[in-house]
Amino acid sequence: MTGCRIRSLTWFGQLWEYETPKVIVVKNCHLGTIYRLLQLLIIVYFAWYVFVIQKGYQARETGPESAVITKVKGVSMSKAPRGTKKIWDVAEYVKPPEGGSIFTIITRTESTKLQTLGTCPESKSVIDALCVSSEDCKHGEMHVLGHGVQTGHCVSASHGSLKTCEIHAWCPLEDETVTSESLHEFVPSFTILIKNNIHFPQFGFSKSNIEDDNALKNCTYHPIRSPSCPIFTMDFIVKEAGINFTKIAYKGGIIGVIINWNCNLDLHPSKCRPQYSFRRLDLQNNISTGYNYRFAKYYNKNGREARTLIKVYGIRIDVIVHGQAGKFSLIPTIINLATALTSIGVGSVFCDWILLTFMNKNHMYSMRKYDQVKKKLPAL
Repeated sequence: MTGCRIRSLTWFGQLWEYETPKVIVVKNCHLGTIYRLLQLLIIVYFAWYVFVIQKGYQARETGPESAVITKVKGVSMSKAPRGTKKIWDVAEYVKPPEGGSIFTIITRTESTKLQTLGTCPESKSVIDALCVSSEDCKHGEMHVLGHGVQTGHCVSASHGSLKTCEIHAWCPLEDETVTSESLHEFVPSFTILIKNNIHFPQFGFSKSNIEDDNALKNCTYHPIRSPSCPIFTMDFIVKEAGINFTKIAYKGGIIGVIINWNCNLDLHPSKCRPQYSFRRLDLQNNISTGYNYRFAKYYNKNGREARTLIKVYGIRIDVIVHGQAGKFSLIPTIINLATALTSIGVGSVFCDWILLTFMNKNHMYSMRKYDQVKKKLPAL
């Protein structure tokens, strides 16, 4: 009990103590060199990296408000297996046609024509579609990967001796009478105009990647010769993304056009220019590769509704905008200066640790560094 009382009084007494640094000059060449090197490293770090590279004197804003408008130009021609030719213009090969930040340029199609609602054998590629007798087929059953609703009959497949369950669907099925057309021969020469407007609300700053409308008439983007031109050829985009054009045109794929704005608003607004980069976004694997989708064109044939089912392979372009802006501000400047001045004291702490841990023979330095001064009470 007495020990606890003594410790309590000791802790209570420490509340009324005051500590002040004591300066001791240690004339040691090695310790002095370490101390100055630490100070130099800290000063270089803040002066070069924080203030020059990171611009620590600026207030920053990331993620600008952005609007993207795209326009594709070019004409292509496809050849069907029977030698028929078809001209494709922008209204046909660009989907969707609104000119947004995401669009697809069609490079190949597979068409199933003259489909009408009726009954036909299910595809042999569908799970549980094979049958021996009608008992294997359930009326009204529908598979997620199938093409229609089973009628309950087992019929001969279109080719071969196998039998599959009969279905009510759009017949003939897609994998039976497909007509393939390729229009990728002229796609590399297509041009894409990308208009991008950004706004940094914190600084009230807006900018467009088009500086002069007259310059758009005869320019094509090149990172050295024409870095300000926002018109790109498909051939350039695909090559910059490191992709084989023939392969991506056949299977389809997704390419990202990344626009990065890094604006120093302490300089003239004309110095704020976008940087463009290109890379493939879809992962290539053995399970699912490429990019495709389907749509149908409906019409009336002999008073009966019919359609042409079209499976499209194409190159999807995703325009992605990043950016940041910085401008001088007193608050981050003061904060980083105070941090720099405080960090210089780290050198003293580190050298004190070396001094008291490795060089403190016979406690010579610790006895000189720490002193206790008590004021004597006056005699009664």
